[in-house]
Amino acid sequence: MFVDSHCHLSFPELKESLPQIRADMAQAGVGAALCISTRKDEIAEVVALAETDAAWWASAGVHPDTEDEPEISEGELLQWAAHPKVVAIGETGLDYYRLNGRTVADMAWQRERFRVHIRASQASGLPLIIHTRSASEDTLALLREAATTGPAPRGVFHCFTETREVARAALDLGFLISFSGIVTFRNAEELREVARMVPLDRCLIETDSPYLAPVPFRGKTNTPALVPHVAAELAKQKGLSVEAIAEATSHNFEQLFGVQLPIGGAAA
Repeated sequence: MFVDSHCHLSFPELKESLPQIRADMAQAGVGAALCISTRKDEIAEVVALAETDAAWWASAGVHPDTEDEPEISEGELLQWAAHPKVVAIGETGLDYYRLNGRTVADMAWQRERFRVHIRASQASGLPLIIHTRSASEDTLALLREAATTGPAPRGVFHCFTETREVARAALDLGFLISFSGIVTFRNAEELREVARMVPLDRCLIETDSPYLAPVPFRGKTNTPALVPHVAAELAKQKGLSVEAIAEATSHNFEQLFGVQLPIGGAAA
């Protein structure tokens, strides 16, 4: 069984096609998925979506790159964290890719939003879904900062595209690394080097659908049914079978998020 550890089934490109997505997942051997929240007003929809299938779970959080989005409080995150279908806080983190003439100093609002999510993760015990883009130094610094005042943060760096050095730092902090369809792209050799380096028991696979469809579907709408192509590339880089990657990443998913994957996969 394959598990898609990060997808956006509530996005318009996918939510109108959920019956077909379920069928395609079953056909591809994808038995479970984690549906990710990116906005405060999306959390209820994502949780409701997860409630429709025993093999779907949800996260609660506000994406760092949504400046006009209403802020969410630690208390609100903790309320969502108490829901049995919510297994993670995020996606959260830092994104300095689009500064639009501003400086990193101007992004204090992002850093404070991240701190709120970290505190909710520490208080609830749920892992963090980390998004970091052009901001790895500050992302790591805030995680280290939090470890001095409470339980060491844990979770996964999703859709990893950073360097070996950042991957090593994340691993040293106890985080897992999740690989998306980007690892199949022709120009992603540095990422494939990271994939070879990360221990198998610290790897997850994801689609980040509806985006980043893996080769040979690049440019098309991505869905959880395509996550086996990510597994195949990871298997190639590690010199392992696809079945070994599926088994290990599914086990890692269960361990990180504290869930038990249903036998037989997603419900029809």
